[in-house]
Amino acid sequence: MKLNRRQMMGTAAGVAASLAIGAGGCEDEECEMAKKVSVLNYPTEHFYNADGSFNADKAKEAYYQMMEYYSYPISDVLKSEEFWVCDFMQRDCTKLGMGGIFWINAKGTYAQSGAKAYKGDFADKNYGYLGHEIFLLPGQMLPEHRHLGGAEGYAPKMESWLVRYGEVEFFGEYKGAGDETLISDMPKAEQPWGFGEDWFKSKYVAKRTAKSGKLYTLQDPESWHAQRAGKTGAIVTEYATYHNHVMFSKPGMEFASSEAS
Repeated sequence: MKLNRRQMMGTAAGVAASLAIGAGGCEDEECEMAKKVSVLNYPTEHFYNADGSFNADKAKEAYYQMMEYYSYPISDVLKSEEFWVCDFMQRDCTKLGMGGIFWINAKGTYAQSGAKAYKGDFADKNYGYLGHEIFLLPGQMLPEHRHLGGAEGYAPKMESWLVRYGEVEFFGEYKGAGDETLISDMPKAEQPWGFGEDWFKSKYVAKRTAKSGKLYTLQDPESWHAQRAGKTGAIVTEYATYHNHVMFSKPGMEFASSEAS
């Protein structure tokens, strides 16, 4: 993988974003990349305008750089408004934020789908499914939330995640995957943002990597959960039922971006 100046230096005047590869005795580039890498270490102020508002263009550029680093294809649609970014109105994008695109988020009744020719037993039943890509910068966290059923007659969202690039820690309220450990057993400096606060509900953590290819699945409907990228960021594919109502555990948090203060 050839590193260009844009990857090495970033886009802000005087703000460094490094892609450092350690040699460590490896003879091929993939081995070198696996041994040691530091990606996009921007200070959080890089993503904000002078008035405190979130700069979506700078955030998108950082995600594009991460995509380039992983040789993830940047399609035309990812250069459109369908690719969105947010900081959950917390003004701390390097810690809390994400980029994402809904490849599809479909809902309806079977009888009204397509040519409307279906007359079978499920004609009046609802269906809903989703294909979603999640982009997280190094150490960035999608904060604790849950998906509630009932809105528009759709049940709670059920979801699984496949880490395509990098690694992710998944935090959850209950055990389900079988390999979770207690968040309270993690070194304090490594515990997720919000842990220990009255509103934070997750108790367990499970790690998934692109190398393992192992899914993490939300087993319990309407349960609280979150995820955090590792040191090189992460790109995660989500498989799920229809995405409807989302609620955050932290009071006042929204699926939106910070405006001018």
